[in-house]
Amino acid sequence: MSAVYDTIIIGAGIAGSATAYFLSQKGQKVLIIDKKGIASGGSGAAGAFVSPKIGKGGPLQSLTNEAFSFAKDFYLKHFPAYYHQSGVVRIPKDEEDAAKFSSYEPFNENSFTKLNVEELKELGIKVPFESFFFPEAGACDAPDMCRELLKGIDYIQYEIKEFALENGIWQLGDYQAKNVVLATGYENSLFDMRYMGVKGTWGTRGDFRSNLPLKVSMHQSMSVSANIDGMIRLGATHEKSIKVPVVCQDEQALGLKEKASTMVDTSDLELVETFCGMRAGSRDYFPLVGRVIDVPFMLETYPSIIRGATPELKYMENLYICNGLGGRGFVFGPLMGKYLAEYIIDGKGIDKRVNPDRLFFKWCRKILQSK
Repeated sequence: MSAVYDTIIIGAGIAGSATAYFLSQKGQKVLIIDKKGIASGGSGAAGAFVSPKIGKGGPLQSLTNEAFSFAKDFYLKHFPAYYHQSGVVRIPKDEEDAAKFSSYEPFNENSFTKLNVEELKELGIKVPFESFFFPEAGACDAPDMCRELLKGIDYIQYEIKEFALENGIWQLGDYQAKNVVLATGYENSLFDMRYMGVKGTWGTRGDFRSNLPLKVSMHQSMSVSANIDGMIRLGATHEKSIKVPVVCQDEQALGLKEKASTMVDTSDLELVETFCGMRAGSRDYFPLVGRVIDVPFMLETYPSIIRGATPELKYMENLYICNGLGGRGFVFGPLMGKYLAEYIIDGKGIDKRVNPDRLFFKWCRKILQSK
Protein backbone atom coordinates (compact mmCIF):
# COMPACT_ATOMS: atom_id res chain seq x y z
CA MET A 1 0.00 0.00 0.00
CA SER A 2 1.43 3.34 -1.08
CA ALA A 3 1.94 6.10 1.48
CA VAL A 4 1.30 8.87 -1.09
CA TYR A 5 -2.14 9.48 -2.60
CA ASP A 6 -4.00 12.01 -4.68
CA THR A 7 -6.89 12.00 -2.20
CA ILE A 8 -7.48 10.51 1.24
CA ILE A 9 -11.09 10.13 2.36
CA ILE A 10 -11.92 9.88 6.05
CA GLY A 11 -15.09 7.86 6.51
CA ALA A 12 -16.14 4.66 4.70
CA GLY A 13 -19.91 5.01 4.77
CA ILE A 14 -21.91 5.52 1.59
CA ALA A 15 -20.78 9.17 1.24
CA GLY A 16 -17.09 8.33 1.46
CA SER A 17 -17.41 5.14 -0.57
CA ALA A 18 -19.26 6.84 -3.44
CA THR A 19 -16.76 9.71 -3.50
CA ALA A 20 -13.87 7.24 -3.56
CA TYR A 21 -15.48 5.36 -6.44
CA PHE A 22 -15.93 8.43 -8.65
CA LEU A 23 -12.47 9.82 -7.89
CA SER A 24 -10.95 6.45 -8.70
CA GLN A 25 -12.91 6.28 -11.95
CA LYS A 26 -11.29 9.58 -12.89
CA GLY A 27 -7.84 8.09 -12.41
CA GLN A 28 -7.04 9.28 -8.89
CA LYS A 29 -5.08 7.14 -6.44
CA VAL A 30 -7.38 7.10 -3.42
CA LEU A 31 -7.06 5.87 0.16
CA ILE A 32 -10.14 5.59 2.36
CA ILE A 33 -9.80 5.42 6.15
CA ASP A 34 -12.39 4.55 8.76
CA LYS A 35 -11.85 3.99 12.47
CA LYS A 36 -14.45 1.22 12.78
CA GLY A 37 -14.71 -0.34 9.34
CA ILE A 38 -16.56 -0.07 6.04
CA ALA A 39 -20.20 0.95 6.56
CA SER A 40 -19.72 0.62 10.31
CA GLY A 41 -21.90 3.56 11.36
CA GLY A 42 -25.16 4.96 10.04
CA SER A 43 -24.68 3.46 6.58
CA GLY A 44 -24.35 -0.04 7.99
CA ALA A 45 -27.49 0.39 10.05
CA ALA A 46 -29.48 1.78 7.13
CA GLY A 47 -32.33 -0.08 5.51
CA ALA A 48 -30.72 1.48 2.41
CA PHE A 49 -34.00 2.22 0.66
CA VAL A 50 -33.67 3.95 -2.70
CA SER A 51 -36.96 5.70 -3.36
CA PRO A 52 -38.32 9.14 -4.27
CA LYS A 53 -39.45 11.81 -1.83
CA ILE A 54 -43.14 12.66 -1.81
CA GLY A 55 -44.62 16.03 -0.88
CA LYS A 56 -45.76 19.34 -2.35
CA GLY A 57 -42.60 20.05 -4.27
CA GLY A 58 -39.73 22.37 -3.42
CA PRO A 59 -35.94 22.30 -3.79
CA LEU A 60 -35.30 19.42 -1.40
CA GLN A 61 -37.88 17.17 -3.04
CA SER A 62 -36.55 18.03 -6.51
CA LEU A 63 -32.96 17.32 -5.49
CA THR A 64 -33.93 14.06 -3.77
CA ASN A 65 -35.80 12.86 -6.83
CA GLU A 66 -32.94 13.81 -9.15
CA ALA A 67 -30.61 11.86 -6.88
CA PHE A 68 -33.03 8.92 -6.83
CA SER A 69 -33.13 8.73 -10.63
CA PHE A 70 -29.34 8.85 -10.81
CA ALA A 71 -28.84 6.34 -7.98
CA LYS A 72 -31.18 3.62 -9.22
CA ASP A 73 -29.72 3.81 -12.74
CA PHE A 74 -26.18 3.78 -11.32
CA TYR A 75 -26.82 0.77 -9.09
CA LEU A 76 -28.60 -1.19 -11.82
CA LYS A 77 -25.81 -0.56 -14.30
CA HIS A 78 -22.77 -1.12 -12.09
CA PHE A 79 -23.92 -3.13 -9.04
CA PRO A 80 -27.13 -4.99 -9.94
CA ALA A 81 -26.36 -7.83 -7.52
CA TYR A 82 -26.63 -5.45 -4.57
CA TYR A 83 -29.65 -3.38 -5.62
CA HIS A 84 -33.03 -5.08 -5.40
CA GLN A 85 -35.58 -3.20 -7.49
CA SER A 86 -38.62 -4.51 -5.65
CA GLY A 87 -40.57 -1.30 -5.95
CA VAL A 88 -41.57 0.67 -2.87
CA VAL A 89 -45.10 1.38 -1.61
CA ARG A 90 -45.42 4.72 0.19
CA ILE A 91 -48.26 4.43 2.73
CA PRO A 92 -49.95 7.35 4.53
CA LYS A 93 -49.15 7.47 8.24
CA ASP A 94 -52.76 8.05 9.27
CA GLU A 95 -56.08 9.45 8.04
CA GLU A 96 -54.80 13.03 8.16
CA ASP A 97 -51.79 12.10 6.06
CA ALA A 98 -53.98 10.11 3.66
CA ALA A 99 -56.03 13.25 3.02
CA LYS A 100 -52.85 15.02 1.90
CA PHE A 101 -51.72 12.33 -0.57
CA SER A 102 -53.87 13.65 -3.42
CA SER A 103 -52.09 17.01 -3.14
CA TYR A 104 -48.72 15.24 -3.42
CA GLU A 105 -49.62 13.47 -6.66
CA PRO A 106 -48.81 16.35 -9.09
CA PHE A 107 -45.29 16.53 -7.60
CA ASN A 108 -44.46 12.84 -8.04
CA GLU A 109 -41.68 13.32 -10.58
CA ASN A 110 -40.88 9.61 -10.93
CA SER A 111 -42.95 6.79 -12.36
CA PHE A 112 -45.73 5.68 -9.99
CA THR A 113 -49.15 4.11 -9.76
CA LYS A 114 -51.84 4.28 -7.08
CA LEU A 115 -52.85 1.13 -5.25
CA ASN A 116 -56.21 0.80 -3.53
CA VAL A 117 -56.83 -1.17 -0.37
CA GLU A 118 -57.75 -4.38 -2.24
CA GLU A 119 -54.65 -4.18 -4.44
CA LEU A 120 -52.48 -3.68 -1.37
CA LYS A 121 -54.13 -6.66 0.29
CA GLU A 122 -53.21 -8.83 -2.70
CA LEU A 123 -49.57 -7.81 -2.10
CA GLY A 124 -49.79 -8.82 1.57
CA ILE A 125 -50.11 -5.25 2.89
CA LYS A 126 -52.93 -4.75 5.40
CA VAL A 127 -53.44 -0.98 5.58
CA PRO A 128 -56.70 0.97 5.09
CA PHE A 129 -55.25 3.72 2.86
CA GLU A 130 -54.75 4.18 -0.86
CA SER A 131 -51.00 4.39 -1.43
CA PHE A 132 -48.38 5.29 -4.04
CA PHE A 133 -46.29 2.55 -5.64
CA PHE A 134 -42.92 3.49 -7.17
CA PRO A 135 -41.89 0.47 -9.30
CA GLU A 136 -38.32 1.69 -9.98
CA ALA A 137 -37.51 2.01 -6.29
CA GLY A 138 -35.88 -0.64 -4.12
CA ALA A 139 -33.23 -1.32 -1.51
CA CYS A 140 -29.48 -1.92 -1.38
CA ASP A 141 -27.47 -4.42 0.60
CA ALA A 142 -25.83 -1.57 2.54
CA PRO A 143 -22.43 -2.90 3.71
CA ASP A 144 -21.99 -5.02 0.58
CA MET A 145 -22.71 -2.03 -1.66
CA CYS A 146 -20.08 0.08 0.12
CA ARG A 147 -17.55 -2.74 -0.15
CA GLU A 148 -18.24 -3.11 -3.87
CA LEU A 149 -17.85 0.63 -4.42
CA LEU A 150 -14.42 0.36 -2.78
CA LYS A 151 -13.23 -2.70 -4.69
CA GLY A 152 -9.71 -2.02 -5.96
CA ILE A 153 -9.36 1.09 -3.76
CA ASP A 154 -6.89 1.14 -0.85
CA TYR A 155 -8.55 1.01 2.56
CA ILE A 156 -7.31 0.90 6.15
CA GLN A 157 -9.10 0.79 9.47
CA TYR A 158 -7.50 3.50 11.56
CA GLU A 159 -8.61 6.42 13.71
CA ILE A 160 -7.46 9.84 12.51
CA LYS A 161 -7.32 12.20 15.49
CA GLU A 162 -5.52 15.06 13.77
CA PHE A 163 -3.67 15.88 10.57
CA ALA A 164 -1.79 18.84 9.20
CA LEU A 165 -0.91 20.61 5.97
CA GLU A 166 2.84 20.81 5.29
CA ASN A 167 4.12 22.47 2.12
CA GLY A 168 0.79 21.95 0.38
CA ILE A 169 0.53 18.25 1.29
CA TRP A 170 -1.76 16.80 3.93
CA GLN A 171 0.04 14.56 6.42
CA LEU A 172 -2.13 11.87 8.04
CA GLY A 173 0.16 9.70 10.13
CA ASP A 174 2.22 7.63 7.70
CA TYR A 175 0.10 8.71 4.72
CA GLN A 176 0.18 11.79 2.50
CA ALA A 177 -2.21 13.30 -0.02
CA LYS A 178 -2.84 16.50 -1.92
CA ASN A 179 -6.55 16.38 -1.06
CA VAL A 180 -8.55 15.26 1.96
CA VAL A 181 -12.28 14.58 1.93
CA LEU A 182 -14.20 14.51 5.21
CA ALA A 183 -17.02 11.97 5.12
CA THR A 184 -17.05 11.49 8.87
CA GLY A 185 -20.80 11.42 9.44
CA TYR A 186 -22.12 12.97 12.63
CA GLU A 187 -18.60 13.27 14.09
CA ASN A 188 -16.79 16.47 13.06
CA SER A 189 -14.01 17.19 15.54
CA LEU A 190 -11.15 17.56 13.08
CA PHE A 191 -12.00 21.11 11.92
CA ASP A 192 -14.38 23.90 12.90
CA MET A 193 -17.44 23.09 10.81
CA ARG A 194 -20.08 24.31 13.22
CA TYR A 195 -21.71 26.39 10.50
CA MET A 196 -22.81 23.22 8.70
CA GLY A 197 -24.89 22.15 11.72
CA VAL A 198 -24.19 18.43 11.28
CA LYS A 199 -26.25 16.41 13.73
CA GLY A 200 -26.91 12.75 14.24
CA THR A 201 -30.19 10.85 14.26
CA TRP A 202 -30.07 7.37 15.74
CA GLY A 203 -31.29 4.55 13.53
CA THR A 204 -31.99 0.87 14.06
CA ARG A 205 -32.38 -1.96 11.56
CA GLY A 206 -33.32 -5.55 12.16
CA ASP A 207 -32.75 -8.39 9.70
CA PHE A 208 -35.39 -11.11 10.05
CA ARG A 209 -35.53 -14.58 8.52
CA SER A 210 -38.97 -15.20 7.02
CA ASN A 211 -40.96 -17.27 4.53
CA LEU A 212 -43.48 -14.46 4.00
CA PRO A 213 -43.90 -14.07 0.20
CA LEU A 214 -43.50 -10.30 0.31
CA LYS A 215 -42.49 -9.13 -3.18
CA VAL A 216 -42.53 -5.35 -2.62
CA SER A 217 -40.91 -3.02 -0.10
CA MET A 218 -42.87 -0.37 1.76
CA HIS A 219 -42.56 2.69 3.97
CA GLN A 220 -45.05 4.16 6.39
CA SER A 221 -43.53 5.55 9.58
CA MET A 222 -40.86 2.85 9.19
CA SER A 223 -39.50 0.74 6.34
CA VAL A 224 -40.20 -2.92 5.53
CA SER A 225 -38.20 -4.53 2.74
CA ALA A 226 -39.36 -7.16 0.32
CA ASN A 227 -38.36 -10.73 1.15
CA ILE A 228 -34.93 -11.05 -0.47
CA ASP A 229 -33.37 -14.51 -0.25
CA GLY A 230 -35.42 -15.34 2.83
CA MET A 231 -34.63 -12.10 4.66
CA ILE A 232 -36.88 -9.13 5.47
CA ARG A 233 -35.25 -5.94 6.78
CA LEU A 234 -37.08 -3.59 9.13
CA GLY A 235 -35.68 -0.11 9.73
CA ALA A 236 -36.43 3.32 11.16
CA THR A 237 -34.53 6.55 11.83
CA HIS A 238 -36.42 8.67 14.30
CA GLU A 239 -34.58 8.71 17.64
CA LYS A 240 -33.22 12.26 17.77
CA SER A 241 -32.99 12.16 21.57
CA ILE A 242 -29.99 9.80 21.38
CA LYS A 243 -26.94 12.06 21.07
CA VAL A 244 -24.13 9.49 21.21
CA PRO A 245 -24.06 5.88 20.02
CA VAL A 246 -25.34 3.27 22.44
CA VAL A 247 -25.01 -0.49 22.49
CA CYS A 248 -27.41 -2.16 20.06
CA GLN A 249 -30.13 -4.16 21.75
CA ASP A 250 -32.28 -6.80 20.08
CA GLU A 251 -35.28 -5.27 21.86
CA GLN A 252 -34.96 -2.28 19.52
CA ALA A 253 -35.34 -4.46 16.44
CA LEU A 254 -38.13 -6.49 18.04
CA GLY A 255 -39.95 -3.21 18.64
CA LEU A 256 -39.77 -2.59 14.89
CA LYS A 257 -41.27 -6.03 14.30
CA GLU A 258 -44.23 -5.14 16.50
CA LYS A 259 -44.66 -1.84 14.66
CA ALA A 260 -44.45 -3.55 11.27
CA SER A 261 -47.27 -5.91 12.26
CA THR A 262 -49.73 -3.11 11.45
CA MET A 263 -48.64 -3.36 7.79
CA VAL A 264 -47.77 -7.02 7.16
CA ASP A 265 -47.98 -10.43 8.79
CA THR A 266 -44.90 -10.63 11.01
CA SER A 267 -45.80 -13.89 12.78
CA ASP A 268 -42.95 -15.94 11.28
CA LEU A 269 -40.25 -13.23 11.39
CA GLU A 270 -37.20 -14.51 13.29
CA LEU A 271 -34.59 -11.94 14.27
CA VAL A 272 -31.15 -12.74 12.86
CA GLU A 273 -29.18 -9.56 13.55
CA THR A 274 -29.64 -6.00 14.86
CA PHE A 275 -27.78 -2.99 13.49
CA CYS A 276 -27.62 0.51 14.98
CA GLY A 277 -25.89 3.75 14.06
CA MET A 278 -26.07 7.52 13.64
CA ARG A 279 -27.18 9.04 10.34
CA ALA A 280 -25.77 12.53 9.80
CA GLY A 281 -27.94 15.41 8.60
CA SER A 282 -27.19 19.07 7.97
CA ARG A 283 -28.77 22.18 9.46
CA ASP A 284 -31.21 22.55 6.54
CA TYR A 285 -31.49 18.84 5.60
CA PHE A 286 -29.66 19.26 2.26
CA PRO A 287 -26.41 17.32 1.72
CA LEU A 288 -23.05 19.02 2.26
CA VAL A 289 -20.70 18.77 -0.70
CA GLY A 290 -17.80 21.10 -1.43
CA ARG A 291 -14.97 22.94 0.29
CA VAL A 292 -14.45 23.66 4.00
CA ILE A 293 -14.28 27.32 5.06
CA ASP A 294 -11.42 28.44 7.29
CA VAL A 295 -13.73 29.52 10.12
CA PRO A 296 -11.09 30.80 12.61
CA PHE A 297 -9.52 32.99 9.91
CA MET A 298 -12.87 34.41 8.80
CA LEU A 299 -14.03 35.26 12.33
CA GLU A 300 -10.71 36.79 13.38
CA THR A 301 -10.17 38.75 10.16
CA TYR A 302 -13.75 39.93 9.61
CA PRO A 303 -15.51 40.36 12.98
CA SER A 304 -18.17 42.42 11.21
CA ILE A 305 -19.53 39.19 9.73
CA ILE A 306 -21.80 38.75 12.71
CA ARG A 307 -23.36 42.14 11.87
CA GLY A 308 -24.10 41.24 8.27
CA ALA A 309 -20.82 41.74 6.36
CA THR A 310 -20.20 39.20 3.58
CA PRO A 311 -16.47 39.28 2.72
CA GLU A 312 -14.87 36.86 0.28
CA LEU A 313 -14.59 33.41 1.79
CA LYS A 314 -11.25 31.80 2.58
CA TYR A 315 -11.11 28.03 2.44
CA MET A 316 -8.90 25.37 3.96
CA GLU A 317 -6.48 24.34 1.23
CA ASN A 318 -7.59 21.21 -0.65
CA LEU A 319 -9.96 20.16 2.15
CA TYR A 320 -13.41 18.97 1.07
CA ILE A 321 -16.55 17.49 2.56
CA CYS A 322 -19.21 14.99 1.50
CA ASN A 323 -21.60 14.59 4.41
CA GLY A 324 -25.07 15.25 5.78
CA LEU A 325 -26.92 12.76 3.57
CA GLY A 326 -29.37 12.00 6.38
CA GLY A 327 -31.68 9.00 6.23
CA ARG A 328 -31.43 8.92 2.41
CA GLY A 329 -27.74 8.12 2.16
CA PHE A 330 -28.11 5.48 -0.54
CA VAL A 331 -30.28 7.85 -2.57
CA PHE A 332 -27.92 10.83 -2.33
CA GLY A 333 -24.58 8.99 -2.17
CA PRO A 334 -23.84 8.34 -5.87
CA LEU A 335 -24.84 11.79 -7.15
CA MET A 336 -23.06 13.62 -4.32
CA GLY A 337 -19.91 11.54 -4.88
CA LYS A 338 -20.06 12.38 -8.58
CA TYR A 339 -20.54 16.11 -7.81
CA LEU A 340 -17.47 16.21 -5.59
CA ALA A 341 -15.27 14.21 -7.95
CA GLU A 342 -16.20 16.50 -10.84
CA TYR A 343 -15.41 19.54 -8.69
CA ILE A 344 -12.03 18.27 -7.50
CA ILE A 345 -10.85 16.87 -10.84
CA ASP A 346 -12.68 18.86 -13.51
CA GLY A 347 -13.31 22.14 -11.69
CA LYS A 348 -17.05 21.83 -12.31
CA GLY A 349 -19.07 24.07 -9.99
CA ILE A 350 -20.89 22.58 -7.03
CA ASP A 351 -24.68 22.68 -7.14
CA LYS A 352 -25.71 25.61 -4.92
CA ARG A 353 -28.32 23.46 -3.20
CA VAL A 354 -25.61 21.29 -1.60
CA ASN A 355 -22.67 23.72 -1.36
CA PRO A 356 -21.95 24.19 2.39
CA ASP A 357 -21.13 27.89 1.75
CA ARG A 358 -24.89 28.51 1.80
CA LEU A 359 -24.90 28.12 5.59
CA PHE A 360 -21.90 30.16 6.71
CA PHE A 361 -23.06 33.78 6.85
CA LYS A 362 -26.46 32.84 8.22
CA TRP A 363 -24.75 30.87 10.99
CA CYS A 364 -22.46 33.82 11.79
CA ARG A 365 -25.38 36.23 12.08
CA LYS A 366 -28.00 34.11 13.78
CA ILE A 367 -25.95 31.74 15.89
CA LEU A 368 -22.84 33.66 16.87
CA GLN A 369 -24.60 36.98 17.30
CA SER A 370 -26.98 35.44 19.84
CA LYS A 371 -24.09 34.32 22.08
